[in-house]
Amino acid sequence: MNRSSRTAAAVALAATGILAGAWPAAASPAAADDPPRVARVLWGEVTIPPGRQGVVEAAGFDGAAFGAGSTLTLTAPAGTRVTGVPLGTPGYRGAVGADGRTATYTATPSVERPWRQGRFPFVLAMSADAVPGTRLSGCALSLADAHGAVRAAGGCQVTVGLASPTLTSPESGVPLDARPTIAGTAHPGAQITVSGQDGGEVCTDTAGPDGHWTCTPGPALPAGPGSLQATATLNGVSAASEQIQITVGDAAPGR
Repeated sequence: MNRSSRTAAAVALAATGILAGAWPAAASPAAADDPPRVARVLWGEVTIPPGRQGVVEAAGFDGAAFGAGSTLTLTAPAGTRVTGVPLGTPGYRGAVGADGRTATYTATPSVERPWRQGRFPFVLAMSADAVPGTRLSGCALSLADAHGAVRAAGGCQVTVGLASPTLTSPESGVPLDARPTIAGTAHPGAQITVSGQDGGEVCTDTAGPDGHWTCTPGPALPAGPGSLQATATLNGVSAASEQIQITVGDAAPGR
């Protein structure tokens, strides 16, 4: 399974200096013309490969109830757009902005204490030409009351991940000689390491401009059943292929 795709990040909206527990006690009432206080919140993280989608989840609200009409808004970072608000919990309305730059959940009167429970997911789509390993700027979250006054603000760290490499050769279950040609595809420029069943390195290569790579084991593969898996690494991010089962010798199991 691709370790970097569809990775969910919990953005815990807690007040400054508080990891878990209640928000600070309310301060003395402000004058009518004073701006509302804005609580700073923690940052979350999500890693999304180019051309794929991932989910940022806002969670952990633990403060004063904002009531019906309050809103939670996410602004997408540069190089991404919001494509969905898939919350299934009753009592909230989700909407994506026409340009995909923002998305908002709105609390309805049926929710007794909005934002205090559950997770609030936003689906982000990564640009297909994004460079793996890049940290994108501009992801922002804001929680506003029914009058539009922002009461809490924060953000999330969005990193461009790496798509899983593929193993196109050898075919799973086909009898192999001890030094078969191993090939596949990956993001151009990614360093490829093929590992055996014991996790040891079998061979390495670098994906070419067309994404193709190939390598041959140095030491002979051990006879009998085993497995192969390719891992791609580029700019500090990595992803692994599915394992394939192999048999080195005269016949595969059951033949």
